[in-house]
Amino acid sequence: MNGNTSSRTSGQGKQAQHSTTRTHSKKAKSNGKPAHTQNKSNAKPASKGAERSSGPKTSARNVAVKVLSAVEQDGAYSNLELNRRLKEADLSPADVGLATELVYGTIARLNTLDYYLERYVAKGVSKLQPWVRSLLRISVYQMLYLDRIPEHAVVSEAVNLAKKLGHQGISGMVNGVLRNMIRNRDELRIPEHLPVAERIALEHSHPLWMVERWIAQYGEETAEDICRANNEPPAVSVRVNTTMTTREKLMGEMESAGATVEPSRLSPDGILVRSGGNMALTSWYRDGLLSVQDESSMLVAEAVAPEEGQTVLDCCAAPGGKTAHMAEKMQDRGRIIANDLHAHKRQLIMDQADRLGLGCIDAVTGDALDLNERYPAASFDRILLDAPCSGLGVIRRKPDVKWTKSPEDIDDISGLQRELLDRVAPLLKPGGVLIYSTCTIEPAENEMMVSDFLQRHPEFEAADSTWSDTALAEWKSVNGGVQILPQYAHSDGFYIARLIRTTNG
Repeated sequence: MNGNTSSRTSGQGKQAQHSTTRTHSKKAKSNGKPAHTQNKSNAKPASKGAERSSGPKTSARNVAVKVLSAVEQDGAYSNLELNRRLKEADLSPADVGLATELVYGTIARLNTLDYYLERYVAKGVSKLQPWVRSLLRISVYQMLYLDRIPEHAVVSEAVNLAKKLGHQGISGMVNGVLRNMIRNRDELRIPEHLPVAERIALEHSHPLWMVERWIAQYGEETAEDICRANNEPPAVSVRVNTTMTTREKLMGEMESAGATVEPSRLSPDGILVRSGGNMALTSWYRDGLLSVQDESSMLVAEAVAPEEGQTVLDCCAAPGGKTAHMAEKMQDRGRIIANDLHAHKRQLIMDQADRLGLGCIDAVTGDALDLNERYPAASFDRILLDAPCSGLGVIRRKPDVKWTKSPEDIDDISGLQRELLDRVAPLLKPGGVLIYSTCTIEPAENEMMVSDFLQRHPEFEAADSTWSDTALAEWKSVNGGVQILPQYAHSDGFYIARLIRTTNG
């Protein structure tokens, strides 16, 4: 997984940050009734393109309804659909932020919203037209989770939009449902007598199978902490290009420009940006001084620890964030083969390298399963397999994952991960280091995968002691790997294992 700002990825591939930042959401109390504590965001929304829509002016709520309807009806990816609609719309920066919040917040709280709505929609939520269902969902989301929008304004906007998109009968139904919910506001709570898994699933809006799975794997308390963390807005963090500047110098420049920043506790190359706008639109980004990346993701290159002059293989490299970080760690001295299956993704890697002024990256196209046929055995000092995964560690950045994944997906991707490890392992030199990483918290894809690999490959051993000099030292290491859960440091859920080849095997 790479934390760059460009896009989200689909299917079982690596997950990415979405390019706009959620705002104004407030947390729910432990009893399931939403609190009224304001959680202001200082992030500014991304600026629109140079061209503005020539059509009639739309609204943030209209954009949100259209995006959510396309996601539900057509299987559209929320980030791509939202970005497309925002480019077409003529919205103010504030409305861009509101539309973004409504889309991601509604997806994040989907089954909780439907649970509340089901009591007040006579024919049932599932029988509604998709756009009507989306309109009611965003309206209830505003009522329960946003505290800067008065309830009467929520109802008025919803009724007007229903008239615009439908007819008088639908607007009357929308008006009746929302006003009835407001009158019975105190009843909008999750019952306390529910079984634990069901209560967590409804209170924190996750699929029941996922909650039950995490309870079995981590216990009730940790499972609930995971779900709670998944609904919190993601932090904004950037990685300093140490071939051009230092963290201290860049932080000084950012503070002088009015940004609120602090050093990352996890990565020596990371900066947390508490306010200062979209970092991908700054001159620092354009000039290659920084990249936008999650703190957990930064730890992968720390684990690889490439040295100047070494030859490194990045098996599944796009969009290139970790590749670039390794090149920066090597001070751009050495060679990194950055492989990806698709030609257009190879270009993303090269674009990153060009922006950051890195010349040691050689981006190539091909199936990672065939790397053992393209390169001689024992030809790399370091290998990074940042494997395709279920993405269950990045739900706060990609809430769609909750509703699109299934237990079968985990089984399927685990088979691919196992085969990838077997294919690339012989390419490592004796004494070299293989890093296996994912952006999931699923044990079958992580510690169980590494345990199985070590049992089948006696020429490899876990490098548990190597974590002592990293930020991961405070978390338990098993078989050379560390599982980062999203609540640990308000960063993405990640797994990183460090394996050393001791013999030729």
